Amino acid sequence: MQLSLQPDWQALLGPELEKPYMQALQRFLQTELQQGKVIYPAPANWLHALQATSLDQVKVVILGQDPYHQPGQAHGLSFSVQPGVKLPPSLRNIYKELQADLGITPAQHGCLESWARQGVLLLNAVLTVEQGLAASHQGRGWEVFTDRVIHAINEHCRDVVFMLWGSYAQKKGAFIDTERHLVLKAPHPSPLAAHRGFFGCRHFSQANAFLKARGRTPINWQLPESDAD
Repeated sequence: MQLSLQPDWQALLGPELEKPYMQALQRFLQTELQQGKVIYPAPANWLHALQATSLDQVKVVILGQDPYHQPGQAHGLSFSVQPGVKLPPSLRNIYKELQADLGITPAQHGCLESWARQGVLLLNAVLTVEQGLAASHQGRGWEVFTDRVIHAINEHCRDVVFMLWGSYAQKKGAFIDTERHLVLKAPHPSPLAAHRGFFGCRHFSQANAFLKARGRTPINWQLPESDAD
């Protein structure tokens, strides 16, 4: 099993894939699959966030923690679910805030591919999970790798908006250079925390105002009616 990256990510992170911790992670995942365990997302989508959004395209980073662990949900983009899947509660709350902030009518689907294509890197800290076992692949090496992804953006990009929702994401993004980038912090959009300040954070309008001020094209946060559009 060999993980692969887009050329611009490969230039910076290719050597990372060869390091002992990543080789050990890949062996662990291969063994899990050989033992018949179901892992989400499918192997082809483990690095989907980096395949959907190239390094030179990144405008916004939304950090998640783990992939969804129920059948049919995860496809490698944080907070996003595959077409036809019921909206998870956190994503439903993200849509509520989008509507309050920008007047955007919530989509009937939860596929965020159109955001990724515009330069929104939807990155989880851990990129795989065993079916039905939340956080089951934490501490296996993914966190180190995704830290390197964030470092690469911090060092090689300019004028990126980081949306850090919840204490986990805020700790993971603590080193981001706020002279080069805009760091927006709020509670997590989960039902347990959203009412403590995620609702009303207005991160989407703030992100677009920042991008426009820096001469970058803002994000069209309105998702297409069909997730295939």
